[in-house]
Amino acid sequence: MASRRKRKGAEKSRPAEKRIDETSYLTGKRRGGCLREEVWYEGRTVVKYNLAYINHHRCSVDNGRVLGFDNSHDCHHRHYMGRVERIEFPGYDALLSRFQDELQELWRMEDEENG
Repeated sequence: MASRRKRKGAEKSRPAEKRIDETSYLTGKRRGGCLREEVWYEGRTVVKYNLAYINHHRCSVDNGRVLGFDNSHDCHHRHYMGRVERIEFPGYDALLSRFQDELQELWRMEDEENG
């Protein structure tokens, strides 16, 4: 029986594994909003992510996404109130920290606006 040689790049790749899939529904002043985190890995490497603060009372465009970061459409980008801008990707942990910092600042500003 003849042996089969593997062609370079012909190895079967495993699909990305979604390891984080969390939605937190907000109450109190931010009732009706939610926080969303989805993260897919290949091995230990983050290959896809979605972080979002969604509140249709605060933002009527972009499916209610007030603030978000993701890497769909083959680029890393930031969403804010319907605007989208490309960003540098410093790594998932640093990006998660940036999201949390921006979210806290956004909520602080909302609280000041509402007295």
